[in-house]
Amino acid sequence: MAKTLVYVAHDNLHRNRGALALAAPESHEVVFVESQRMLQSQRWHKQRIFFMLSAARHFAAELKAIGFKVHYLKATDTAAGINSIKNSFSEVIAAEPSSFRLYKSLQSIGVKFIDNDFFLTPRSLFAHWAKGEKSLKMENFYRWQRIRLNILMESEKPVGGAWNFDEENRLPPPKEPYSWPKYPNWQRDQIDLEVIEEIDNSSYVGQIDEEIWGTTRQFALAQLDQFLDKSFADFGPYEDAMTTKSWALHHSLLSPYLNLGLITAEEVIDAAIKRYQKGKIPLSSCEGFIRQIIGWREYINGIYWLFGENYRNENHFGSNRKLLPLFEDASKTSMNCVANSINDIEQRAWVHHIPRLMVLSNLAMLADINPAEFLAWMRRVFIDAADWVMVPNVIGMSMHADGGKMSTKPYIAGGAYISRMSDYCSSCKYNPKLRIGENACPFTTLYWHYLNRNRELLKRNHRMFQQINASKKLADIEATVAAGDEILDGLERGEV
Repeated sequence: MAKTLVYVAHDNLHRNRGALALAAPESHEVVFVESQRMLQSQRWHKQRIFFMLSAARHFAAELKAIGFKVHYLKATDTAAGINSIKNSFSEVIAAEPSSFRLYKSLQSIGVKFIDNDFFLTPRSLFAHWAKGEKSLKMENFYRWQRIRLNILMESEKPVGGAWNFDEENRLPPPKEPYSWPKYPNWQRDQIDLEVIEEIDNSSYVGQIDEEIWGTTRQFALAQLDQFLDKSFADFGPYEDAMTTKSWALHHSLLSPYLNLGLITAEEVIDAAIKRYQKGKIPLSSCEGFIRQIIGWREYINGIYWLFGENYRNENHFGSNRKLLPLFEDASKTSMNCVANSINDIEQRAWVHHIPRLMVLSNLAMLADINPAEFLAWMRRVFIDAADWVMVPNVIGMSMHADGGKMSTKPYIAGGAYISRMSDYCSSCKYNPKLRIGENACPFTTLYWHYLNRNRELLKRNHRMFQQINASKKLADIEATVAAGDEILDGLERGEV
């Protein structure tokens, strides 16, 4: 009797999840496909491609070691690879793909889908929740998740009497001296080195010399332990801070592992709750971390599937500026916050959520960058940039390109926010307090420039009323707009 073929996508790397959960070596064989079309389609960050390929090859070796026959193919695309061997099997099964493109590709060749259980919230359940909501606020979803999953709850009330502790978790970086945790440094093996040799001289971008990212489940579990031991207690207060003294601060660095399936949300949540219950972990840190996993991560995945395949093309403000030179080369800007963020991405393919949102995305929005171009860049350079992650985060959250379907207001800010939440500004040539003049902060100038040019589109947004009203009262608004035009020209030339 012919066996069943299990297709394992590069983000399904877990023995007990997806289509592998009920598979056995006696009745199933496994196929992985390295799609040359995907690998050659973009100038990906080397760390991103290294992590994805090496993790898949390690997992394939692990499945072989427990008795599975594994077909590891390099093909034009995923469908072509599967098609080349599928006639030898009774059927081909796979977990529901995590992107629209792969879903359609596998569906076209008759792959049978198994429910995707790499998330805590099935797509149909999220859609059911959304149907009963007037607006799709993440906060409402998060509270529903807390109750549904019975996490940090006392009967029907949240532990500690509050659903979140944002006021306690929005501190700027602490004053020196302060000891930040050491960065992970995972030793590479032969599979890692083989992948590096394959891609190091390619047209990919970024560096690959830092041994930050492990490529097996063993390293994922070790990173979880390191976070719980060294960073969990202080995660909350400084989760929104930015500092030149630490690129990771107290963040967990678990998103790449979660997004490939090397570790599951259940495992992370269970370990965090157990550590909290032992004491010495403030509730504010525990709740802030739990929110990222059961709230934001699950919410973003739900939004991706709910809003559909064409959501990525939204452009509410009609933004059409090309990607700025500074996004590809940190030397093309004198803005300290931006240059630091781009340099960090160059080295590690990662910065935490606040540089992503309030520095890089903030600048893209203030500079009127085309959302599709910015989305493509974000997908290329971040190690955890799955399609389901980036489309809602960029189109809905970062760029407000959907006109408010996801977020109730644009996430924009002037230099004052960056100054308050970081130590970037003290060594920057630009002054966050100035709107006009040679040393005026581009963020500050462009903030008011943005409000002025988008006044008509934003005037009905009640959360923007105060800012719009303030922009009307600025005595130097004409000079600020003129200065903003000059800054935009300078950014396009890579001279700001």
